[in-house]
Amino acid sequence: MIIHIVSHGDTLYALSKRYNVSLDTLIHMNGLTTPDELVIGQALVIPTGNINKASLPMIEVNAYYTDFGAKGQNNLTQVAHDLTYASPFSHQATAQGTIRPIETSSLLQIARNHHVVPMLVLTNYAGSMFSSDVGHAILNTPAVQDTLITNALELMHSQGLKGLNIDFEYLYPQDKDAYNVFLRKVAARIHQAGFLLSTALAPKTSAHQQGLLYVAHDYPVHGELCDFVVLMTYEWGWAGGPPWAIAPINEVEKVLNYAVTAIPKHKIMMGVPTYGRDWTLPFVKGKSLAETFDPQVAVERAAKYKVDIQYNTTYQAPFYRYVDAQHRAHEVWFEDARSILAKLDLVKRYGLRGISLWTMPADFPQLWPIIEDNVNVRKLTF
Repeated sequence: MIIHIVSHGDTLYALSKRYNVSLDTLIHMNGLTTPDELVIGQALVIPTGNINKASLPMIEVNAYYTDFGAKGQNNLTQVAHDLTYASPFSHQATAQGTIRPIETSSLLQIARNHHVVPMLVLTNYAGSMFSSDVGHAILNTPAVQDTLITNALELMHSQGLKGLNIDFEYLYPQDKDAYNVFLRKVAARIHQAGFLLSTALAPKTSAHQQGLLYVAHDYPVHGELCDFVVLMTYEWGWAGGPPWAIAPINEVEKVLNYAVTAIPKHKIMMGVPTYGRDWTLPFVKGKSLAETFDPQVAVERAAKYKVDIQYNTTYQAPFYRYVDAQHRAHEVWFEDARSILAKLDLVKRYGLRGISLWTMPADFPQLWPIIEDNVNVRKLTF
């Protein structure tokens, strides 16, 4: 497979002849809804058919699903062969140790039917955001912890879940030791029951990194107790911040440089975003909020406004700027075939366990042929 960058004068018909690939294949692999409107700078995946799969490294792929209905189910059915784990996001733990129910049975059945390991994702969400107070109540009350672990195990048994992923975020810094103690308790009971244990970790670049998101996440302890961890290596370009790449590769590498010193590399799943953002300019701190959308929407928007897609080689990410009908300037950053390939190269170079996609479903057809041509995806049996 090669990645062709569209230049002036390119047409899909000419590219199909040049690379001896059918028009239908090019349209399908790149999700081209308007194939007559290629964008200068757009990355197109071109199959070559000469991949030696036996020579490719084996990795695991997790996908966090935020849609459990028809859209999510259809997506999982289509891409299950490229997934090791499917993780519905999320079951919310309460300060009393109960777990708020969500309806994921159909999604989980599809996962099982396609040999994808279904995971229970447990968060300290309250409403629509992470709650430091809920986390504090759980981590500092042993009886609540026991209740929560028992409820999680009962849920896993009843729904055929095979692993627990704990995603406790924005914990108070003073709860770091309490979180470690809680994880030891969880690990003992989860492993005794024969299940996998994983956690989601903030993207730290040092053991002493400050900030509410970072301090309570103790990399060495998580690396010791968990079967694997998910590094949330995205959200540099967050919705409330200034325009930037979602996962600039130079920043991701800083996280990995620290992570591999604290966690065995075969336990590290690197987070990979499957979305882009559109910022209206000028950015105003505390007021501006970027629009979040799928990568395919980003390409279609560039075509609509007839602007070229550029590529930042430092961040390994595509971007462009345009002016809308109301004469407002915009800046867009997203993921494409090049940025995903750069991330997979990083996984291979560091010898990591695999990648974790945030989030599915996503309109990002190029993602899957890039994965299939560069790695083998491990399937587990339970």
